[in-house]
Amino acid sequence: METKELNKDRISGALYGMFIADALAMPVHWYYDRDALKRDYGRVTGYLAPENPHPDSILWRSAYTPPTPAADILHDQAQYWGRQGVHYHQFLKAGENTLNVKLARECLVLLNLHKTYSAQAWLEHMVWFMTTPGTHKDTYVEEYLRHFFTRYGKGKKLMDCGRRDENHIGGLALFLPVLISFAENRDDARKTALQHLALTHGGPAMALGGGLIADILLDLLYGIPLNTAIVSRNIYNQQLKTLLDFDDQVVVGRHFSPACYLQDSIPATLFLALKYAGNPPEALIANTMCGGDNAGRGAVLGALLGAAHGMSAWPEQWIQGLLNPPPVPD
Repeated sequence: METKELNKDRISGALYGMFIADALAMPVHWYYDRDALKRDYGRVTGYLAPENPHPDSILWRSAYTPPTPAADILHDQAQYWGRQGVHYHQFLKAGENTLNVKLARECLVLLNLHKTYSAQAWLEHMVWFMTTPGTHKDTYVEEYLRHFFTRYGKGKKLMDCGRRDENHIGGLALFLPVLISFAENRDDARKTALQHLALTHGGPAMALGGGLIADILLDLLYGIPLNTAIVSRNIYNQQLKTLLDFDDQVVVGRHFSPACYLQDSIPATLFLALKYAGNPPEALIANTMCGGDNAGRGAVLGALLGAAHGMSAWPEQWIQGLLNPPPVPD
């Protein structure tokens, strides 16, 4: 494969794409009833604030009880758990990111400050962020964080608190900042990003899926065309080629589940990247309207398309509308 050159515009495009896609999907995150999605929000082409009720919310059967006060990560949001119809992101504003991408932003801030990576420093920062009231206003805290802080509250070492059996595309948002920030050295970037991912999202499924996305994204950051990067790395090629003429919501719904699990969410993401390779904004709109874990898929999809096209991929109103844009590495 031809060696190309890394440039800052592709790095900026990847980071902004990740944040934009997550913010676009946020109000309709985890809508599985797509008729309800269209009824409640129409065709989502810009940032919107979430509204209650959320017809597919599972907060009514979600729970977290901290083993000690030091492991409290719900704070004033705890009162909404166990209730019917509560929107996962009910207090976020239009253009605001979900908790996963807020954590990704915290990681970027830390990397920009120290110019190096330390797993221990990141975990200590994550603990501070999650256990300090008022650092964010997101109602839902995903299971991987509940697992981590349950173990943390029981006195486990930070390096031993993460799950070892994760299978969730939302976790890839957490390793993208590390991968992109250290992309000047491909091998080190890939290795460090996967080690970072395993702190909270361990296991073979995450390592395999993360490795595939890392390889594709690094190719794109170095100027390899999107189609070449995906086709040369992708284990789903034959399946995806036969699906490009199908409706998005048939492919992401019938062929691949719109849920978070990597065996479906990664090929669904790559399908959308290939189908809309020349039209990144339409890709993010299509992903949003497919529902399910559209925020998790979107973070990866936005990063891939932003890395392929640079900042020109994204409409100015989407760039300016982000409430907390990503700090781009120097």
